[in-house]
Amino acid sequence: MASTMAAEVLPPDEAPDRWLDMLGERCRTEALEFVRARAIEHFSGHGEGELAETVLPEFVAGGKCLRPMFAYVGWLCGEPEAEAALRAASSLELLHCFALAQDDVMDGSPARRGRPALHVRFARWHAEQGWAGSADRFGESAATLAGDLFLIWSERMLRECGLAAETLARGWPRYDLMRAELAVGQLADLVNDARSLPGWEELLDVLRRKSGNYTVRRPLEFGAALAGCGPDVLAALAEFGGLIGEAFQFRDDLLGVFGDPAVTGKPVGQDLRERKASSVVVLAAEMAGRGQRAELDELLGLPVVGDDAVARWSELIVTSGARDRLGELIRERADKALAVLDPAVFPEHATEALSLLAARCTERDQ
Repeated sequence: MASTMAAEVLPPDEAPDRWLDMLGERCRTEALEFVRARAIEHFSGHGEGELAETVLPEFVAGGKCLRPMFAYVGWLCGEPEAEAALRAASSLELLHCFALAQDDVMDGSPARRGRPALHVRFARWHAEQGWAGSADRFGESAATLAGDLFLIWSERMLRECGLAAETLARGWPRYDLMRAELAVGQLADLVNDARSLPGWEELLDVLRRKSGNYTVRRPLEFGAALAGCGPDVLAALAEFGGLIGEAFQFRDDLLGVFGDPAVTGKPVGQDLRERKASSVVVLAAEMAGRGQRAELDELLGLPVVGDDAVARWSELIVTSGARDRLGELIRERADKALAVLDPAVFPEHATEALSLLAARCTERDQ
């Protein structure tokens, strides 16, 4: 059943930024309440789920709900506001929680969203209980299973959102494609990290499949498909989403090296410590002079990347020109994406929201 949050989607008296903040909060609340209910349903009264009943909702509570917001704005390209559509869009936050939980296990990341990563929390719990076996192995296994639950709950939340079956039928193919691309892109990323650095074009291909499409393009297409938008809208959203998705990942890669830990919630140079073949690392290798490239290769080959190595590697990225160049690529993609928003194709309120979301993706500091 459709309902309206306000008389207009973007009321003249309401700052669009404030509306977007409210949208993010509403998506987070929907996802959080759903997970709280499922955690009680599955874990309450069972000792093996004591920590899960608390830690899984906490994990959801820390999200920015970027993907649900893109999905809901995609819906607004063809339909008015509706509570059921908001719940459908919010289900993507649980899909994202699935991806983060397992990504942290694969990367060995110690922190997520300003807190210890799920596998770290579960490992500590194992140690505190004095159980036999490896605490680290237990933590990784438990976090993987938690990710599986998020994936299952995402689909259940979508199925139970309240939209009609024929409406959901338009969205299922996009939802399935998003999930498949995420897994395939993650595998490609693992391959990249396990060998010598890929070339720039090869890196872009992996980046699009792993993050760019999954973060912006597919959520937009998913929401627009649910709303029954025509091919002209879907094509424009695909182009816009592809460009902003790439820019988002470029920005994420810069923050992975130069971000403020107090803001990002991750240690300084975390991506370098994990030897990720990120866009800024690959670009630095391509732009580096002979001496700089030799140093970069040496840093890549270190068994452990300590603080001094992180500092030197960061310096080489800057002096190679890669940091500035990646900033230029972000701005170029953002400009091209905004040019796609034809007022003859998109409602004014959707254009406004998409422009604001594009800025948040490309100018963020966390």
